[in-house]
Amino acid sequence: MGKAEQKINSFLQKFPVVKNSVKRVYQLTMYAISPKLKSSGEIQRITPNDECEYFFGYYDKCPWDATGRYMLCNRVKNAYAKADNSDEAQLVLIDTKENNKCKVIATTHSWNVQQGCMLQWLGTDYASRVIYNDFRNGNFCSVILELSTSEEKVLPMPVYSVAPDSSFALTLDFARLHRLRPGYGYSNAPEVTANELCPNKPCIWKVNLSSGKCEPLFKYTDFAALEIRPEMVGAEHKVNHLMIAPDGKRFMVLHRWFVGSRKYTRLVTANCDGTGLYNLLDDDFVSHCFWKNSKEILTFAEKKEEGRGYFLLHDSTKQVKHLWPALVGDGHPSYSSSGQIVTDNYPDRRRVAKIYVLAENSESTPVVAQVFAPFRYDNDVRCDLHPRWSRGGDKVCFDSVFEGKRELYIVKIGNM
Repeated sequence: MGKAEQKINSFLQKFPVVKNSVKRVYQLTMYAISPKLKSSGEIQRITPNDECEYFFGYYDKCPWDATGRYMLCNRVKNAYAKADNSDEAQLVLIDTKENNKCKVIATTHSWNVQQGCMLQWLGTDYASRVIYNDFRNGNFCSVILELSTSEEKVLPMPVYSVAPDSSFALTLDFARLHRLRPGYGYSNAPEVTANELCPNKPCIWKVNLSSGKCEPLFKYTDFAALEIRPEMVGAEHKVNHLMIAPDGKRFMVLHRWFVGSRKYTRLVTANCDGTGLYNLLDDDFVSHCFWKNSKEILTFAEKKEEGRGYFLLHDSTKQVKHLWPALVGDGHPSYSSSGQIVTDNYPDRRRVAKIYVLAENSESTPVVAQVFAPFRYDNDVRCDLHPRWSRGGDKVCFDSVFEGKRELYIVKIGNM
């Protein structure tokens, strides 16, 4: 996306309904007159070309186990009709050393097209256990599955972000997310705070993965009272995108509030014991983030004096560094074990999305893969690439629909 298009997009963010209509007309027109591209790059599909759709989920989790042999994946019959779905999804284990053979290890009825059911490996070995969210006996829950025995441990709340040592997880209200942001919540149960703009009720909980104890950490009113802005009064509030720091001590969260159709977002950090709220970035727009280490956060956001782009922040300070000024379109960034960064962008005027592999000390933005996005996958049911590093940092896996349906792909990455 060019700078002119980015300025128009930023303006239209204030008017979501108008934005979607303008976007569709623009994309149809530009696609009709642009050269066509299905894919480019050393891309390998690792899921079967059958009647099902496959995807892993969000960009902040790794589908590979510690050995690099097995990968986790969601398998569903339809991933374009609804953004948040209660139909059965199968959770499969892909054996990359046995011709990508798929084995069903569990099923769930709580999933969405952007983040799946939060299926992920559990540390500290990242090989013997997985955790995922489900809806059982009328309640949301999370399930720890021992792969060798199929033994289950059911916890009383779903999880959003799991600490690296797997001692605890943080979670939020997935029903409120379903109402306010389709594609990120769960549709199984009605939201109990639906008629409350800023509930004086918990919005973030800490879940002990050993005992199952659930402890509320913050309320919506805690965020609304943090460095109050005039637009917050009478607005509707939510939180989303929890991510725990590598040392397990602090976490980040996006605090969002809505004034009519206008959305405001700021990045807040806090201690995992429910203290230390800090308003890290508050210039109206913050999108995708990732912990570089336990002190620094990479984010795509807006700085009013610089516009939108990728910024490296230092937690609990106002230190900001603008990286890769040429990248002005939103993406999903993450760091490899060796310090390289992968990110993507949303489909351009040709309906083509790109994956970039970057270095902090270079303004170069090399593209390692490009894929086409069919119009059937758009808006709430779009297929974001969500690139994710392998644990060794030599491969990137991503979801894509360039072959007509959701599939899981990998591209090999060399050292820069």
